[in-house]
Amino acid sequence: MSSMLRSCFSCTLWRREVCSRWSRCSTWITMRLRNVRFFRGHRGQAGNTGVNNNAATTDGQHPPAEEEPQKEILTFQQTLEARLWSEASQMLIQREERLFGEITEAETLVHHEEEVDKLAVDYRDLEGQVLWTLELSLIPGEISTEALTSAVKAINQEVEQDLRWKQRTRTPPAWRPRCWKKLHDEKLCSLVEQRMDNPSTPSPDGNLSSIQADIYSLCRQLKEDLLWVAEVLKICYPPELDICNFYARLYHQNLSTRLRKIAEFVLDDKDCKFLLRWVNEFYPGILQKPELACEIDGAALGKLLSKDLLEPLEEQFLSKQQDELTTYVGRVLEEAKEKWIKGEEPTREDGCFASPVAYDVIQLLYGMVTAAAKIVGDLPKAQSITCPLTEFMQRFRSFHNDIMKQNKPNSCSFIKANLGCIEQFSDVVQKKSHLFPEEVQTTCVLVLEEMKQTGHAFLLKPVHDALKSQYRKLGTSDWLNKKAFEKLLDSIKEELHDLQGLTDASQQKLIGQLHQEVTAEYVKRLLKGEVKLKDRDLQLKAFDTVKNDAESLHELFFSMGSKEEWLKEILIKIAEVLKLQDCASVQMEVVSLGTAFPDLSAKHVSALLKLKTNFSRANRKAVKETLVEALEVTGCSSNRPFFCTVQVK
Repeated sequence: MSSMLRSCFSCTLWRREVCSRWSRCSTWITMRLRNVRFFRGHRGQAGNTGVNNNAATTDGQHPPAEEEPQKEILTFQQTLEARLWSEASQMLIQREERLFGEITEAETLVHHEEEVDKLAVDYRDLEGQVLWTLELSLIPGEISTEALTSAVKAINQEVEQDLRWKQRTRTPPAWRPRCWKKLHDEKLCSLVEQRMDNPSTPSPDGNLSSIQADIYSLCRQLKEDLLWVAEVLKICYPPELDICNFYARLYHQNLSTRLRKIAEFVLDDKDCKFLLRWVNEFYPGILQKPELACEIDGAALGKLLSKDLLEPLEEQFLSKQQDELTTYVGRVLEEAKEKWIKGEEPTREDGCFASPVAYDVIQLLYGMVTAAAKIVGDLPKAQSITCPLTEFMQRFRSFHNDIMKQNKPNSCSFIKANLGCIEQFSDVVQKKSHLFPEEVQTTCVLVLEEMKQTGHAFLLKPVHDALKSQYRKLGTSDWLNKKAFEKLLDSIKEELHDLQGLTDASQQKLIGQLHQEVTAEYVKRLLKGEVKLKDRDLQLKAFDTVKNDAESLHELFFSMGSKEEWLKEILIKIAEVLKLQDCASVQMEVVSLGTAFPDLSAKHVSALLKLKTNFSRANRKAVKETLVEALEVTGCSSNRPFFCTVQVK
């Protein structure tokens, strides 16, 4: 009985298969006949162009409308040959659905083994062709974008079919799930590995080490392939697959692995620098190219090398840079010393004495720190290169002091040249502070300020020595008669000629310093009290004298380049104190002077008021107390110290 059932069941399956095949065959024959009729009719019309169109009706009825030619249905093998991977995948999925949709769990596949086996073989053939397409996708000209697009669609179709089977309760075919997305990813990973193993980009001609040549070839291959992906392959993939970032991750991981192996070796300084440049500068630069920046999330990729590998390389590079800077700046300073020792004069530029020390050091310093910031990818780390500058400044100061101490015939010229260097260094240290660590900047500022002050003192000492005899007459009866001050002005003009040969900035500050020192000497001599202003007339005369002197000093020094206009204000306020008669007015003027220049002391005020011999001791005391109270209340601090340089007894 069971034998008969099996026989009936087999017959049923056989009849069903025969009917199915006959149906497909008859459909194909019908389509072919329609095409034949269409083309025959078309040829007949083309050959009878002169016949009346109405003759076409033979039975009083219009002929049926001409049918469009049917698109020829390709076989599976033909779709493979035409590289229509998406269509081939659809065919196989339809065959799979038809075959396995007709079989229930209770049925057997014994009589369908041939079809199942053929479907499995076709799937393998299609899979091979799709993987082959992916294999060639990075080689320009090997695969059309249409073929790759079709392959990607086929992969997505197979992924969707895997998902459909996952949602069914029936037993899937043996080849399900096919996991083509996984195959796709693995194939691209393998493809990237192959291309990085054998980069097609040769290293440039030059003296590159083997390590440098390898790094260069790897990174150039990465760049070319990512550009190809972004410009060509991207259009073959749907946006949700984010193929540009996928490839970027593959290349990033591959390059990272290879560079990590290189970094684990003990590299020489050149190879170390080359590796750091590619990791921190050139590779990020590739990802920032406009063609890639809009497609690839470079920040998400991270660094090519881990921190534990980068730090030793950075330390090696920065240490080498420090050594180079130390050697270079030392050589620059030694050359300047040698020139001074030989008695040579500094070179002149536009009539000014000039030294190459600052220019050469600054150029090297700026270039090294700027380049290092890119190479190590961190400006604060790059700043450490400038640490040798602290020692250099100490050596520069020692050289500066030796010039002044030995006072050779060319010492004056060299100090003028050094003052130009000091200006250049100060400008860079203060305006380009991002180049230096804070401690280096602070040390340099202090040393440079000290060098400037000692340089000014060296150049101005001969001037003050020549003016000493004129200073003595200030605050005397000759001064009150204006004779002494006119001679002082004439002497200053003569001495200023010896201060030529400085750069504009240095000249301005030196003349400003002389302006301040002459004014301080003027006030010092006045407060010495050699002249007695016994009555109002003498006090008014002193007021006019001091006020006129203030204007004359300002005009002279301003014409020579001084910008210290505030010095005139001091003398004008002192003149006002000499003019005023009542205690309250004097108190207000002294407080005004004290708040403008908080280093004004009670001793200075006392010496000034003693010139007015008709001003009582009680009034002097009241004025001083008012000043002290005002300074305590306002809490002023002096940004422009002046009276602290004026010594009074």
